[in-house]
Amino acid sequence: MTAPSKLRTPETSAPPLSDEYGPDKRGHKSRERRCAASGEARSKADMVRYVLSPSGEVTPDIMGKLPGRGVWVTAHKAAVLKALKDGGFARGFKTKVSAGEALADLTQQLLARRLLGLLAMAHKSGHIAIGYDQVKAKAGAGQIAWRIEAFEGAADGRGKIRTLARAVAFELEIAQPEVMGCFSGAQLAQSLGRETVVHIALPHGKLAKAFTAEARRYAGFTDLIPREWDDYKHEIKTPQSYPRESQSAGFEGGKQIEKSGERP
Repeated sequence: MTAPSKLRTPETSAPPLSDEYGPDKRGHKSRERRCAASGEARSKADMVRYVLSPSGEVTPDIMGKLPGRGVWVTAHKAAVLKALKDGGFARGFKTKVSAGEALADLTQQLLARRLLGLLAMAHKSGHIAIGYDQVKAKAGAGQIAWRIEAFEGAADGRGKIRTLARAVAFELEIAQPEVMGCFSGAQLAQSLGRETVVHIALPHGKLAKAFTAEARRYAGFTDLIPREWDDYKHEIKTPQSYPRESQSAGFEGGKQIEKSGERP
């Protein structure tokens, strides 16, 4: 994923915002939208759509399917706050709107719900490994796209799986698994209908691709790998897992999650 562009100032504001960025040369609708915070055109995959409720309240449309005019913002907390501060939502909707700083937190909560929902779907379809033994077996076979660890999980078990997964990825010349540790064991257990959950492995495939797409957006609102972890520096091994601040609160040259989830 490319670094978000530097936000424009009001003095260099972009042309009027619209839900559609425009057709491509083949006459199809573009997959790009103009960010209400920066004025820059970006891929929809890197953005969040917002709509107005009947009462005029700005509402996140995480799936991008709600009816009505939409305003798009880069999937980053700083971008949402800037759009609020600079009147980007009011300009985009061409009317007065009701919105506060809680909108960024609500967006984060809904993105989290989406990720946990995808894990639940993977569990129901049998495309997931749960527990130390199952996850370690997947790591040994090089079959992990995402390794999801409970926030409060022990570093020892996490480290053993990490070491094995990296060694196998190196041997097989495949991408190392992505890592996420921002959810508590209780959150993971609730989404999977279990009493306790510490280790999860999401294999390569369509669900992993969908999970990656949502994780890319979620990474703009929280660190996917907790800084509180004792082995934090060992987990931060690729641009995919750089902390949110290095992705830049001002959108200046940070790196974000690459499009992955399937074998290269």
